[in-house]
Amino acid sequence: MKGIVFNLLEKAVSTEFGEETWDKLLDEANLSGAYTSLGSYADDEIVALVGVASKTLNLPPSDVLRWFGQRAMPLLFARHSGFFSDHAETRSFLLSLNNIIHPEVHKLYPGAITPVFDFGVDDDGGLIIGYSSPRKLCALAEGFIKGAAEHFHEQAEIEQQQCMHEGASKCVFHVRFHQ
Repeated sequence: MKGIVFNLLEKAVSTEFGEETWDKLLDEANLSGAYTSLGSYADDEIVALVGVASKTLNLPPSDVLRWFGQRAMPLLFARHSGFFSDHAETRSFLLSLNNIIHPEVHKLYPGAITPVFDFGVDDDGGLIIGYSSPRKLCALAEGFIKGAAEHFHEQAEIEQQQCMHEGASKCVFHVRFHQ
């Protein structure tokens, strides 16, 4: 996993809970915490940090990942506002992930492994989002969706109808956006 993810997690934790909390998570996970944005690190390190946070906060790991995704979106905007500038709403932004944003991510962070999304529309106009990734971080993706909606001053109502953690080949979210 690219170091930028760890940098975002550190900033989110430090901002909300203080730098000492980040240091405590690193200590309890037995990690050094020396993450450079362009570096690549074992996926096990993010799993360890989420696991320690889960125990510390008495929350399921999926809730920790959702929280992180939601808190990371403003931090991503601060670092990469160009990814957002062509969009006036969440739907447009999300639809650009595979064709515009992820190719740019690969340029900025060589070796990054990004998830693949597929999109459809349900009968009531909601967005159907398929998420595929060997990391199976669908809760993080859900948090990013909620964070993107907040950025665009919308609310995202998300219902997950399939999950790789339950044996599905991909995760599927039905998302409706409200002002």
